[in-house]
Amino acid sequence: MSYYFWSQNKSTRPDLLCGHPADYLVEDKHFIMLVCFIVALGGFLKTCLKNSEVIVLTILSLSGFVIGRMAYNSVVVHQIVYPLIRTSSFSLFSYFAPLIIFTAALDVDFYILKNVFWQVLLTGLISFSAACIIIGYVATKFNKESWDLQSCLFFSITLGITDPLHSVNSLKTTGISKIYTDLIRGESVIICSITSIFFGLFRSNIIHLSIFRVLHAAIGVLLDIFGSIIFGYWCARIIQFILADLFINMLTDIVLCFSLVYVTFYIVEYLGMSGVLALATVGLNLDSLTFKPRTEFVITRFLRMFSSVYEHLIYAFSGIVIGCGETNHYEFHTIIFILILFATVNLVRLLTILLVSPILMSSNYEYNWRWGVVMTWSGIKGVFSLLFAPDIYNLTEQKVEVPQMFILYVQVISLLTMGINSYMMTQSAKKLGLCVLSLPRQMALQNATQHIQEIIRNTITLFKTEKILTNVNWTLVEDKTTIEYRPFSHVSPKEMKKESPTDEVLIEEARLHVAIIQMSSFEKQHNDGILEIEAAQILIGAAKSYCPIQGKFMSIYDVSSYVRARSWLIKFKNVLTFLDYRKEKIPFIPPESNIFLTSVFHIVFSEEFEYAGYIIHLIYIYPMIIQLWPMARELNGSALIAINYYFIFLYVLESTLKIIILKRKYFQQLWNILEFSILVIGIIDIFLMYLVKWIPTSLTLIQFTVVTEYLRLIRFLSLFKIIIPILLSIVDVQIEKRLSLMYSITKGYVKSQEDAKLLIKQISGRESVYKKLYEILETNKQDAVKELGLIEHDCRDVVIALKTKQAIRNVIAKALKNLTFLWSRGIIDKHEGIEMNKVLLKKLKALNNFPMAIPPPTPDKYLHNIMWLEGKDVLIEFFKERAKLAYFDYGDIICEKGEMPQGIYLIISGMAILHSLSPTFGIRSSQRPDRESRAMFTEFCTSGDIIGELSCLLKREIEYTVICETILQACFISLEDLYEGFDVFWPSLEYKIWLKLALNTANQYFESSLIDEDLRFQKCVMYNHAYVETLSSYNEMTIDNMTMKFVIIVYGSVINTKTEEPYFAPCIIPKTCEQVRSIISKESLDFHGAPKVTLKLN
Repeated sequence: MSYYFWSQNKSTRPDLLCGHPADYLVEDKHFIMLVCFIVALGGFLKTCLKNSEVIVLTILSLSGFVIGRMAYNSVVVHQIVYPLIRTSSFSLFSYFAPLIIFTAALDVDFYILKNVFWQVLLTGLISFSAACIIIGYVATKFNKESWDLQSCLFFSITLGITDPLHSVNSLKTTGISKIYTDLIRGESVIICSITSIFFGLFRSNIIHLSIFRVLHAAIGVLLDIFGSIIFGYWCARIIQFILADLFINMLTDIVLCFSLVYVTFYIVEYLGMSGVLALATVGLNLDSLTFKPRTEFVITRFLRMFSSVYEHLIYAFSGIVIGCGETNHYEFHTIIFILILFATVNLVRLLTILLVSPILMSSNYEYNWRWGVVMTWSGIKGVFSLLFAPDIYNLTEQKVEVPQMFILYVQVISLLTMGINSYMMTQSAKKLGLCVLSLPRQMALQNATQHIQEIIRNTITLFKTEKILTNVNWTLVEDKTTIEYRPFSHVSPKEMKKESPTDEVLIEEARLHVAIIQMSSFEKQHNDGILEIEAAQILIGAAKSYCPIQGKFMSIYDVSSYVRARSWLIKFKNVLTFLDYRKEKIPFIPPESNIFLTSVFHIVFSEEFEYAGYIIHLIYIYPMIIQLWPMARELNGSALIAINYYFIFLYVLESTLKIIILKRKYFQQLWNILEFSILVIGIIDIFLMYLVKWIPTSLTLIQFTVVTEYLRLIRFLSLFKIIIPILLSIVDVQIEKRLSLMYSITKGYVKSQEDAKLLIKQISGRESVYKKLYEILETNKQDAVKELGLIEHDCRDVVIALKTKQAIRNVIAKALKNLTFLWSRGIIDKHEGIEMNKVLLKKLKALNNFPMAIPPPTPDKYLHNIMWLEGKDVLIEFFKERAKLAYFDYGDIICEKGEMPQGIYLIISGMAILHSLSPTFGIRSSQRPDRESRAMFTEFCTSGDIIGELSCLLKREIEYTVICETILQACFISLEDLYEGFDVFWPSLEYKIWLKLALNTANQYFESSLIDEDLRFQKCVMYNHAYVETLSSYNEMTIDNMTMKFVIIVYGSVINTKTEEPYFAPCIIPKTCEQVRSIISKESLDFHGAPKVTLKLN
């Protein structure tokens, strides 16, 4: 389909799109003024009529028609619009269509569309076919104008296009599931692509009546479809690569995105393929992760703004073209025909939905007749129908008298469907209950609203303690900040209390919320630099794929794409390793008197001998080419025979020398067996050639000889001995990449489970549902942690490289954040800030070339990773002299519940599983208000984890059992050595271990409350942001809310001295509590807001 908008055949294209030619000197300088006027008018109307897009387009169409009539009667106005009338229809299409189709495709969720691709494709094909037949028949029968069959066919195809922008706009504000909006929009994108290919066939003039030409066109269409998709896919990869550059600012991103859309379209069209299909592929392959966090919103708004401007121009231009034509053809029948067409368009849509409904109902998206009714009204026409309308006249062989009637019918039908169908679609969705929130959904919203209201109350309580806000009218503040959110519902609050959905229904609703939380977590991790874009896309795609499956919580085993890829690579590597040629030097000592054997031994095991064999095989390529070329073979027959003898002689010589030295071991190597087989076949080949000379009349003998000549090709198999080591190195790199990706995916999944666990209390207020959700999430998390440990055990070097890279990225990201803070406060001026920002970005960009594997450190280096040693040489040397290496096999018990601690274990390599009941935090079950049985608790410990810290500090029995899941190596510090360190470095060492444990407990149980706090261990030690205070029995501690931001009980229990209310660890002491008293030993963690204030606790 080689149609180019800059080189169309002018003999087949009219000079004028519509209207009469100019009989004066034409100047184009006023046309820009007309464009600016239309843009300004459209913007003004859209501002005044915010929710009435159809009215805006109608006014612009009528304004264009008025301008067209003025141009028809006035030379001055005709001079302004003449450049538009002279513009070819395909040029007009090329100006506007690329950006609009890209914007529409970008808004479609690729993962959702992938799951329903065949349903969408079938819907598009049925809609296209039904429109061709039914609308074409109606246009032929009910139109009084002399339209031929070809004109009716083009008109029906044009009117059958569903607009990708307006088809779902009215549903976005009703809360309809994105699955159905993507289904409709995906169908419209497919129809636009099919239509562009169909019109392109006629532009290229390759459709003829002969069967050969039709077959050629069909093959060309298939090649163009696949070529456009492949080109679009690689263009999307190029755009992703360009936009990922850290040095590109937001403005450059916008300009590049805008320009690359048009460059892609024009290049694909120049190559004779479909630019619309290519851009649809580009848009589908780009998602929110492609753009930088804040850039994606700006680019999307920019594209939508230009799409809206283009839409206004198209409707106004169409009105001008209609107005420039003759008006004496407008009759009452024109209105009747428009109404018939409007009814026919909706009839086609109804028929399409009826035909595809059985297929959609069999899918997992809860499709029913209600959705069918809504989708029946989604056949809205728009800009693409108007852009294709002028081509109806240009591409038909029989020209009609009034070409602007095509544009008139299409424009009026598009405005009618945009107004009536959009309204009917919205009202149908509301009347049929598709916009109504289910009872579980309402309960989840109510829980979320209550949680927000609780946060507001806590914030007000905190502000009341500030002196500067003592004269605030807090009653008015509480009144104005009260949330009263009532979603659209068919269930009243009284009915909600009466109706009580089962736990299964609530869990299913909560499952959807968990999936949304996980996807949000994946995107946030990518924006924070924790997850690579490929890992985030795989996780989001998996979450969206499993989301429609009822009752399915996505586990790490469900993200199986990378597992299959990894297993395929490992199997391929095993095959290559099996085929790899390893020249083993046998223990052969030739006798000194036998000079011949000594020489042969040195020849066979020399590299020169090996490479000489490779060179011989490479040289034989040229004779083999001549052998396969019939004409050259006849001219060089005797030479080829002599060369064949020569190469067989070399094979015989090579094999003989190897057999002399290796003897029976020669046949134990596969490559030697292959070479010997080649030698045997070569000798048989020579023997058959001699037999043919003796018996030239034997047809069977000649056939066997020809077969053996072609078998000479297997002589090149020996060259794979050179290629296999290269393939092995490539496969090793790919396996390392896959393992790194797998580790990133699993780690990101673990973080998403933790994020979901923090929010499930707000998802469902029912305790039984909360416990069930928590159990599911904890099980999935432990499975993922186990996978992390197994990956780390199998490939420590890859995991170490990934962790090191992530640590570098986190440090640089923190430095960039601090730089931004200093820059915003004026401490660093603009020029210095830009230069420092470039330096840090260069370091981030250099991480793209970071090695995939780093050798693991020696065991003594792991002491530097113990947080409470702080990397101090004195502490490290002290424990290095006393630490011992401990080795455990699979299934060995490191420590068992009820035993007294022997010391602490720092895991160097391997993985262990920790079994216990839920932590007691030093509180007996009889003391807790909820005396329910404690649930089993499972945790996986991997490299860098420490076992036994708390038990050694308390000198109490161990509360858990630790069993090795793999071979494990650990650094062991005995209890005596640890307490000797406490004595030598008293009191800082013991305090720092308590601080580390307290921070871990606080972060684990109160992460959502402490999200704005910087609780890094080094910061707390250096700046005293957080400190540990130990209270002995019956000691009291006064809480100063002016200096203490949080007081958290991390071990033991205390009571409020005023109310006698107990607080059990882990627990945040409320702001209303002023003093607590300890009954049993406990640890409390204090955060004070003013780091310069020294708080002394007795």
